[in-house]
Amino acid sequence: MARTASAARQRILDTAFALFYAHGIRAVGVDRIISESGVAKQTFYNHFPAKDDLVLAYLDVVDTTWSGQLHAAAEAAGPAPADQLVGLFDALDSACRRDGYRGCAFINAAAENEPGTAIHARTLSHKDSVRGWVRGLAADAGAPDPDGLARTLTLLLDGGLASGSLDALPDAPRAAKAAAEALVAGATTAR
Repeated sequence: MARTASAARQRILDTAFALFYAHGIRAVGVDRIISESGVAKQTFYNHFPAKDDLVLAYLDVVDTTWSGQLHAAAEAAGPAPADQLVGLFDALDSACRRDGYRGCAFINAAAENEPGTAIHARTLSHKDSVRGWVRGLAADAGAPDPDGLARTLTLLLDGGLASGSLDALPDAPRAAKAAAEALVAGATTAR
């Protein structure tokens, strides 16, 4: 029975992921998710007592996926923290070229939810986590102001994610990576 419940929960999450990302959180109702996931209404509510519970679970999936892509891109750049700070921007290039790309799911969720809500707080938590990881890399790379470099790089990353959705110019990820390379070089050699 637990396996069936787990499979139903996963179908709901998969359906919500596709619909929320393509159409927006507020534009997609629970009835549509229930219908398209093929679960009974009671099954849905057994797993997600409120729509916001499902949205938070969706954001957890997005967080795991995007953070994994960022970490993998950074690690692929090599062992040097400065190289990893630049290499993480390769995840931006991959994301923006994906079919159906609609920008950063966290920025989109934050735009649809008021500050002070659990959903908005989850978006901030994700952004803080990414910035904290980048800050650690910046400190390891010897940046005299790792907080400032992390803030600048994550703003650049968010701008690249937004640009990939707004204008979809293929050079935006490359431009963001080139800017990151210049920022990292300047911040880690100017000691």
